[in-house]
Order: sequence, then structure tokens, then C-alpha cells
Amino acid sequence: MGVKHALLDMTPLRRSAPFRQLWLGQALSRLGGQMTLVAVMFQVWQTTHSTVWTGAVGLAQAVPLVVLGLFAGSVVDRVDRRKFYLITTAGQAGCVSLLALQGLLGQFPTAAVLLLVAVQSCFTAGSGPVSRTFIPRLLPEQQRAAGLALNRISLQGAMLAGPVLGGLILGRLGVGGCYLIDALTFAAAFHGAFGLPRMSPGDEPARPGLRGVADGLAFLVRTPVIRGALLTDLATTVLSMPISLFPQVNAERFGDSPRTLGLFLTAVAVGGAAASLFAGSFTRLSRPGLVMLGGSATWGAALTLFGLSADPWAGLAFLALAGAADTVSVVSRSTLVQLHTPDDLLGRVSAAEQVVGQAGPDLGNLRGGLVADATSGTTALVSGGLLCIGAVALVGTATPGLRWFSTPAPRGAAVG
Repeated sequence: MGVKHALLDMTPLRRSAPFRQLWLGQALSRLGGQMTLVAVMFQVWQTTHSTVWTGAVGLAQAVPLVVLGLFAGSVVDRVDRRKFYLITTAGQAGCVSLLALQGLLGQFPTAAVLLLVAVQSCFTAGSGPVSRTFIPRLLPEQQRAAGLALNRISLQGAMLAGPVLGGLILGRLGVGGCYLIDALTFAAAFHGAFGLPRMSPGDEPARPGLRGVADGLAFLVRTPVIRGALLTDLATTVLSMPISLFPQVNAERFGDSPRTLGLFLTAVAVGGAAASLFAGSFTRLSRPGLVMLGGSATWGAALTLFGLSADPWAGLAFLALAGAADTVSVVSRSTLVQLHTPDDLLGRVSAAEQVVGQAGPDLGNLRGGLVADATSGTTALVSGGLLCIGAVALVGTATPGLRWFSTPAPRGAAVG
């Protein structure tokens, strides 16, 4: 029974047909999205041979999410969420279809490709927050953490398999074929969306424009548990995001081998996938805030140990531990957000969570790069990990609700 309870809880897929249909559609669409990301990077590099242009791909994705996210969240709280999700999904599918068309018939200029990526990201700024509002409507409170863990493993599976499949398809069918397969995966996304019930706004729909955004931000500020959860996320990403440091650390400590560099990101992803597979070990715990704090502190400790490690295999093990801790923290944080946010505000709070999740890693990679440039990659990693642990301890101390909030026990669960 111990092993069974530690495994990923599949109950939401068994008991909710709309959630199952939505999950399958999003899983396939995420896989296609990762393939398209590889294809865009490949196309941009082939046409420009410039790291500035390939770096601009990430910028084209990030800026719309950050700029439009909060406004999109306000719209989510004012309209039928199912209809809004269908519109944003159709917009994403249209952009990918245009990418496929240009890839098959004659490639667009690089600036036009980035424009399509940016427009698609504008629709993602809306589809991200609205899709986060579905779980409270589709699953009972006791199953929400399990549903979030299922969403997490579908994302990590796409991040692991998508680039590999994208590379294989690029070699056989070219960029146009890769984009076309992604466009076809949206059929599954639409199938999942059409299976959703109508989701009208609540009794107090969001006020239009900046007033609705301000109401959402005011709720964040006056709700300690949600404020602490988002601050914890910022602490882990802004202070200790390691991705930009991998090349320098690899050169300083591991002989600049491309083999070890390629394994760094894979180790993080494998650790995250493993934690998702055994998500029952933490989603069934009754104190998601305490679990989140522990996961975030473990992330910082694992990165500190990675920075101090001289052995490549030990370093990869610490990165896998960091990836697992990140999954524990992300799922627990999302559980807290959904349990403490009224349905009328969930779109705006989910949008803020998305903005933090997008901007935090970007700022963290920038911080790490600046510190490493002034000192060394090892110093940037170790200092960032220690700062992360200190910041998480500070947030946990200042927010007792994070430590003591307890969820209702699932039916049939053992007590004590």
C-alpha cells in the first residue's frame, strides 16, 4: 500500500470524463508545441546563423505573456471560460498553421517568423490562465492536487519527448512537416475543449480594464498564503535559476565536454518526471504549504551541492534532485493558489502565477549570468542556492499560514 500511495494518483482521469478528455488533448498539444519550438530555433538559426536571433525567439514568447497576462486574466473572470479557451486555442492553431504553410511553400523572413511566434504567445497569455481555472470546476477539492500533478507530468513528458521527436522529424520532413504535425495536434486540444461544460462567470464578474486587474492584485496583496506562495516561487527562480550558468560551470569544473553539458538539462527534467510519477507521496499530504517550502529549500540546497560538486555523476544526481524538488514545489504552490482563490478571481490570480512563472526564471538566468561574469559560475550557483534557502526560510517564518494550512483528508484516508 505504501508504494501504491506514493505513485501518481490517477483518480481524476478515472472519475472525470471532461478532465480526462482535456488532459489528453493538452498532453498531445504540448508535445506538438515542444516540437515547434525546436523547429523555430532550427529555422531561425539556419537563416541567420546568429545567436542574437535565436535568443530573440525566447523574447518573442516571453514579452506577450508578461505584458498581456494580467489583462487576459481579468477577461477570463468576465466571460464564459470554455468559449474563451476555444477562441485562444483557435488563435494558437492558426499561428502554427501559418508557420506550417510558410515552411512547406517557402520560408518567411526571420522577423515574420518571430512575429508569428509573438502572436501565438499573445493567445497563450489567455489560454494559460483560463486552463488553470478548469480543475476547480471539474474535480472535487480532494483531487485537485492530483489533477495538478497529472498536468505537470504531461508537461514534463512533452519537454522530454518533444525535442527528440522534433529533431527526428526535422531530419525527415523539414521544418514545414514539424509545424504541420503540431497543427494537427490541435485537433486533440479542440476535442478536449469541446468536452468541457459551459463555464459562466461567477456572481461578481471582473470589472473591465485596469480596474479588474487592480482588484486581482489587491486580492494577492491581502491574502498572505497566496502572496507567500508567489514570493516563494520568485525566491527560487530569481535567486537561483541555474540554466544560464550551465555552459560556464561545465567549462570550469567538467572539462567543457558537450556530453556533460547536454546531460545537465536532461537530469533536471528526469528528476522532475520522477517526482511527478511518484506524486502521490506529496499530493496526499495535508499541508501543501509546508511541502512547498520544503521543496523550494531542497531546490536551493541541491543547486548549492551541484555548484560544489567536482564529480560529474554526483553533479547530475544533484540536478535530478533539484528537478524533483521543483516539481514538488510547483504542484504544491498551484494547489495552494487554487484552494485559497475564489472562483470569481481565479483567472486573474492564475494569470499572476503565470507571469511570475515566466518572468522569474528569465530574471534568475540574468542574475546568474551577471554574478558569474563578475566572479565564477561556481560562485553564482552556490551563492544563489544559499540565498534561495534563506529567502524561503524568511517567507515561511513571515507567513504562518503557509506552514499550518491543512487540506481536508480524502475519503477513506487513514488518520494519524
